[in-house]
Amino acid sequence: MASGDNGSSDGVTDGQNHVDFPASSPHVLACGGTELIGSTTIESETVWNDGTEGGASGGGFSTLFPVPAWQSTAGISGSGRGVPDVAGDASPESGYNILVDGEQEVVGGTSAVAPLWAALITLINQIKGGPVGFVNQALYEDAQDFHDITQGNNGSYSAGPGWDACTGLGSPNGQEIAGALG
Repeated sequence: MASGDNGSSDGVTDGQNHVDFPASSPHVLACGGTELIGSTTIESETVWNDGTEGGASGGGFSTLFPVPAWQSTAGISGSGRGVPDVAGDASPESGYNILVDGEQEVVGGTSAVAPLWAALITLINQIKGGPVGFVNQALYEDAQDFHDITQGNNGSYSAGPGWDACTGLGSPNGQEIAGALG
């Protein structure tokens, strides 16, 4: 599920931090956003945050759901379920080329990251010959299978080594994740 495109406030104007539902549910894989840096090759990856004129990766801590067991060893510092779990390119600057009514455009947002992850898990299901099922625990057990995002912020939260409330565990290394889940 998409973690939202309004940073740590989730678009609420009360000055507090909020997380998006259903991404905050412990029963889903919550997907945050990054931006790829580089014109022809990927030189680096940072938290997607276009500031007040654009969007930013949603993330933070739920006030409704407690920290799930599979997040308890990931360094979650909040009192509730941490969002997001994982990330992928969500920036409209480095996003996805699509064709709409014969016109090409580039789109982004965490709603583009969720199908990216769904496609990766579908490919892993095909390789495995059956469904991998609920993947969150396995992903947290193999956090080294991710590109750790350590630069940028989504408003109140900054990226850093390991899990963070901007990009979760990070963006996928598909072959490593396929090995861990398959």
